[in-house]
Amino acid sequence: MTQKSEAQKGNITPEMEYVAEYENIDVNKLARLIDKGLVVIPKNINGHSKPCGIGEGLKTKINANIGSSSKIDDIELEINKAKLAQEYGADALMDLSTGSDLKLFRKKIMDAVDICIGTVPIYEAGVVTLAKDKEIIDMDPDDIFKAIENQAKEGVDFMTLHCGITKDLVQKLKDANRMMGIVSRGGTFMASWISHNDEENPLYKNYDYLLELSYEYDITLSLGDGLRPGCLADASDIPQIQELVNLGTLVKRAQDANVQVMVEGPGHMPLNQIKANMEIQKTICHGAPFYVLGPLVTDIAPGYDHITGAIGGAIAATAGANFLCYVTPAEHLSLPSLEDVKEGVIASKIAAEAADVAKGLDSAWEREKAMAKARRDFDWDAQFDLALDKSKPRKYRDKCELDDNEMCAMCGEYCAVKIAKGEF
Repeated sequence: MTQKSEAQKGNITPEMEYVAEYENIDVNKLARLIDKGLVVIPKNINGHSKPCGIGEGLKTKINANIGSSSKIDDIELEINKAKLAQEYGADALMDLSTGSDLKLFRKKIMDAVDICIGTVPIYEAGVVTLAKDKEIIDMDPDDIFKAIENQAKEGVDFMTLHCGITKDLVQKLKDANRMMGIVSRGGTFMASWISHNDEENPLYKNYDYLLELSYEYDITLSLGDGLRPGCLADASDIPQIQELVNLGTLVKRAQDANVQVMVEGPGHMPLNQIKANMEIQKTICHGAPFYVLGPLVTDIAPGYDHITGAIGGAIAATAGANFLCYVTPAEHLSLPSLEDVKEGVIASKIAAEAADVAKGLDSAWEREKAMAKARRDFDWDAQFDLALDKSKPRKYRDKCELDDNEMCAMCGEYCAVKIAKGEF
């Protein structure tokens, strides 16, 4: 069974009840949205994560990426990142590890947090391939499906799978004259394999088998944007849109098979193209939830890409994106530190809140009004409690060392709110 198959039968699952209460939405309405494929609840039957609803009419959700690499393989550091990401409000966590002992790493992550967990199985297949002294382009397709099944058995809730990169599309990519080529790691693995072996993408070719696995464990498919633009100059080009068209067909097949599915999107993109891209995805992909990385709206801010991503994320979520993958200050530069993870999560939470306010969500407006009241009343503790980062504003306040609690060091006795208090 899957959440979608149960919704189609009119059955209300405990996961639906949990999400409906959290979202303050009628559970029967939620079930109808799941049945239509407009909402997913990534919850593997073997997993122990808290249910999380992603999609139409729900709060914008945040994902944080963590994971070891072949160069830095510090499991305890990554576990601390996972805990920190959850503490600051991440709704989901993706393990992008390519280091050693991936199974142990996943288990420790799953034991450390209770938010939903995602992976990119082709990474594990790549690690297995290199361990055999083979090149990625010589990867055995069976290793990809073994990784998918093994991770499903372990309880992974959603998986990024690059099913939309086809043999035909790889040729179009070669003709596209992109500035950055392919920047998706999984996308590169798959496109390079297709090009080298002159064979069709095994995930595309064997998609029905993938759907069977997904149905068995209720894996939510996160159809990867392997050809997402890696710079503004490549945004909205033919390979990106053609892959999205392919994904739209695959979304329909998944929905018809009662498999939960969402779609991943760009990437780097100018501000003026974001809204149209969100609308195109929703149309082509049958309203499936949209999961975007950023988008980053300028390429010239390394070290500040959590800001460029938050700007794009706010616009994307207002225009229809449902799930924002955080971007940290370390993006394009290095493995993120604990502080980078915190900054990335908070930047994405700001984008999500801004979008939810713009969309008129009651929960977002309640928070905003509560903060306005706390500021009007000079209730500093309430302000700190409502803040996305509860410690940073308190530190700034403590620096002031003011005796008068009804002012800040910026305005002092000229505080507009204090002067006008009781008058307006």
